[in-house]
Amino acid sequence: MARDYYEILGVSRDSSKEEIKRAYRRLARKYHPDVNKEPGAEDRFKEINRAYEVLSDNELKARYDRFGEAGLGGAAAAAGAGGFQDFSGMGGFADIFETFFTNFAGAGTGYARSRNGPVRGDDLRFDLKLEFLEAIFGGEKQIRISHLETCSVCGGTGAKPGTEPKTCPTCGGSGQVRRATRTPFGSFTQVSVCPTCSGAGQVIEEVCYNCKGEGLVQTTKKLRINIPAGVDSGTRLRVSGEGDAGRRGGPPGDLYVYLFVEADADFQRDGLTILSEVRVSYLQAILGAKVPVPTVDSKAGLEEEVELTIPAGSQPGTVLTLEGKGVPRIGNPVSRGDHQITLVVEIPTRISAEERELLMRLAELHGERINKRDGFLGGLLRGLAQMPGNREREEE
Repeated sequence: MARDYYEILGVSRDSSKEEIKRAYRRLARKYHPDVNKEPGAEDRFKEINRAYEVLSDNELKARYDRFGEAGLGGAAAAAGAGGFQDFSGMGGFADIFETFFTNFAGAGTGYARSRNGPVRGDDLRFDLKLEFLEAIFGGEKQIRISHLETCSVCGGTGAKPGTEPKTCPTCGGSGQVRRATRTPFGSFTQVSVCPTCSGAGQVIEEVCYNCKGEGLVQTTKKLRINIPAGVDSGTRLRVSGEGDAGRRGGPPGDLYVYLFVEADADFQRDGLTILSEVRVSYLQAILGAKVPVPTVDSKAGLEEEVELTIPAGSQPGTVLTLEGKGVPRIGNPVSRGDHQITLVVEIPTRISAEERELLMRLAELHGERINKRDGFLGGLLRGLAQMPGNREREEE
């Protein structure tokens, strides 16, 4: 007894046309012979197609709802006399599968209507780690990839040298077989993948010893990749034509290189801005100073360290900017971001007696201002005066 078409697609009788279509797409992709090689998958696929053929057509669906399978005889013959290729007028059978197989499994190609025609090779992915400075300034990196190349022995035919693939005797080279079924209610034609050639349209009697009839061989090759200046983690580079080779004369796929940048001990990055810290003494912060600071350029050996001016009275956490010392803009390395440097003021935990005496004189000189204001200098002097070691010396 035939299964219920609604049950086959997993939809209810009041499902909309769009819901039926979505269910069909999901199941057809799962059970298509090119995807699912399990026993019974092809029969399940045919069952799914038949159910969708009926439920996607308003007239056929109405007859099926009223009379079941028995109501589809003449209508099925009229609508399906040309086989499944006539689905183009019933929701786009070929278009649906072109949608299914676009970018499927990384192939980046549409489902081929002519199964024995050229097929584009698969795209490949390669993850590449970069050091921090490599990402900033770019350069050339050598990588090794494993991909499929056209067999050099048979030229991609899969046949033993001196022989050629022959036209499949079962399907006559079409890659498809048709089966006409007659019923008391009419007849219809079913089209399926040729079981002899698996849809290729050709058979190989003597296979190539190098590729075992595949026409492709797995090889490892070295590639030099140009890394643009300014890339960051997540940047994707496309290397055209370095994916897997195509079949039956099809073009090769592409190689996509995904970049991951390692952290640096001295610098951080925020877009085009380089971030770092510089430690200065409290005297340098109070009086001002000029201190050498490393930049990404100096660390890369492109220049000496830059002399940074610390303004007098600088507070902890003050951010100073070196313009044009940041990350180059991708595609325009002359344009660069800035380098922002945060001041970290170091306050000593121990001071000499002479230093203490000088600071206390300074505290006495500015005592009223220190008591009235809670500024950096006041806090510093009070903190130094309250240190246990200093209190002990004062008592002595």
